[in-house]
Amino acid sequence: MANTSSFSSSPSTKFNFDEKPHVLAVDDNLIDRKVIERLFINSTCKVTTAENGKRALEYLGLADGQHPNHNDLKVNLIITDYSMPGMTGYELLKRIKESPTMKEIPVVVVSSENIPTRINQCMEGGAQEFLLKPLQLSDATKLRCHIKKPLQGGFAGEDDHA
Repeated sequence: MANTSSFSSSPSTKFNFDEKPHVLAVDDNLIDRKVIERLFINSTCKVTTAENGKRALEYLGLADGQHPNHNDLKVNLIITDYSMPGMTGYELLKRIKESPTMKEIPVVVVSSENIPTRINQCMEGGAQEFLLKPLQLSDATKLRCHIKKPLQGGFAGEDDHA
């Protein structure tokens, strides 16, 4: 069955966004999106998925011609696949880090390929982590410490570094 929606949210959307961290999972592979969704729902997070970088940018209000309204959108962590058609995870990372309203959101890049130059490029580009697929529950637990909590229009994490 084809997914006709650009974005999909976990069933946990009935909860207050301020109480549950919100994770945006970006991957062109439906199975990988579902794995991320399940891992983070088990970690009591709200999860929204996008099937590619363009859809993620639209969701974040960063697509060409859009003006982001960060006060309405509370994403605490973005997890993106590196290899996607149209826009790589690195290109998505760069667009997020160039945005004054989104640059503080931690971005984690995941890939099934262990390519050191790719890993270094993403880390130097501002990625919080680079993880190899398949993701495990221990990865979700590890990433919870990177989830930023929104505070009065900005972001404050457990380890704020200037």
